[in-house]
Amino acid sequence: MYVSLCALAVVSAAAPDWDRAGKAWWKHVEFLASDKLEGRNVGSAGYEKAADYMAEQFEKAGLQAGGNGSYFQTVTLTETALNSSAISLVRDGKSVPVAVPGEVHPGYSPTSVAELEAPVVFAGYGLVIPEANYNDLSGLDVKGKIVAFLTGGPENIAGNLRSHYSSADERWKALRAAGAIGILSIANPKSMEIPWARQSLAWGMPRMQLSDASMSGMEGLQFSASWDPAQANDLLGGSSYSFEEILEAANANKPLPHFNLACRLKATVSISNRQITSKNVIAIRPGTDPVLKNEFVAISAHLDHLGTGKPVKGDAIYNGAMDDASGDASLIEIAKALQDGKISTRRSIVFISVTGEEKGELGSKYFAQAPTLKGKIVADLNMDMFLPLFPLKWLEVQGLNESTLGSDIRAVAESAGVKVQADKEPNRNRFIRSDQYSFVKKGVPALAFKFGYLPGDPEEKIFKDWYTNRYHGVSDDIDQPVDLAAAAQFNAILKQLAVRVADATKAPEWLPDSFFKRFSQAGTE
Repeated sequence: MYVSLCALAVVSAAAPDWDRAGKAWWKHVEFLASDKLEGRNVGSAGYEKAADYMAEQFEKAGLQAGGNGSYFQTVTLTETALNSSAISLVRDGKSVPVAVPGEVHPGYSPTSVAELEAPVVFAGYGLVIPEANYNDLSGLDVKGKIVAFLTGGPENIAGNLRSHYSSADERWKALRAAGAIGILSIANPKSMEIPWARQSLAWGMPRMQLSDASMSGMEGLQFSASWDPAQANDLLGGSSYSFEEILEAANANKPLPHFNLACRLKATVSISNRQITSKNVIAIRPGTDPVLKNEFVAISAHLDHLGTGKPVKGDAIYNGAMDDASGDASLIEIAKALQDGKISTRRSIVFISVTGEEKGELGSKYFAQAPTLKGKIVADLNMDMFLPLFPLKWLEVQGLNESTLGSDIRAVAESAGVKVQADKEPNRNRFIRSDQYSFVKKGVPALAFKFGYLPGDPEEKIFKDWYTNRYHGVSDDIDQPVDLAAAAQFNAILKQLAVRVADATKAPEWLPDSFFKRFSQAGTE
């Protein structure tokens, strides 16, 4: 009996205290998402405090400065502030104003022209996908025109192939080559993550681009906007098709129509540009192998959020607790776990907390093209609002079936009693919408993560309600319900995954049939 009690005590002592670990993780979230950091907008005092906090925590966790003698990498950006804007539709010689931002959200960037009037053409999804012999611009004259399109893409084209060409850079590259001068997107209501009314609350905040023109993919874009799908017939009035007919075709997986709109769009935009700087925070846990230590496994998250905006029930701070203070807190706790466990790895592990994700993955894009490391990044494990809103039974992994990293995460998750699933909603293009894609386009295999669920389970409702009510909203704060123990379990899985990849004999590789393998072969974006 005495032996049994001792054995029980040993087992109990060895079991992780997930609640305690979760509370330690949450303390970082509480600081980074506190009101005093004012939403961590790029270039703000709040962001600078957050960056200093990350560097301090990395140093306490025994990490070395990120390859350039500093924990910081300076990123120079051009900030575009909107002074005023107006949109009108011109039909039969009559100009009818359109409500901004009630019905349309004009874009603004350093290349926006002050005044513009141009015809509009509807071009299906606005996609050109050579590998699938798909071309929405075939036979369509878009020269000197604004191209309107429905978000999403043909269901019969593989998700990753479609997602890549749906990215802003790739879509505009094709439209610009065809002579277009602007773009106008209309969301498919069934795939809208944020209701239009909440989008309108965030509209009008300053936007940013990398100041280095060679790193910008939107050159020549004179006009951009998005239109409220609930009022899309105002735009399409008098044309060959109604919005309902377009949606009917899209939802039935039928080809979308292509036609000229019975109007011209008139826009005036007044902007102000200024140059600002921000910081990526980079820290290294060196590897032990004389050769492999020059290869890096990256663990990344973004530090910025939306800052402050229009008050909602008296609250004007977009705290960004899940998006993405959660990921930065995980960076810190994973680094601490490696230190506390005195864990060494053959390859080096680099922890990267980047700026400007909310502005278009700018910080990671800059780092991927101008790394501070003396060596090669061989994998990226990115954490962007992994959403520990309920117990961790399923882990959704974006990029699961694209590289050998898929086998690694399956093995690690299985040992932790967690099941793995692929992206359940590929049409939302999440794999190309966060910082991992900056690395992917440089040939680096990558994964990104969300807490998973089975369709119809209660977790599905919790997950989708969060997107509807909290994503990019002021309620993504430290008062929301979060499963702290589950977050700690996720951190343990990510730590073990990084160690497994860093100790492997071979670096991760793209699978032979992966669309993304081309980036590795090309070696450039």
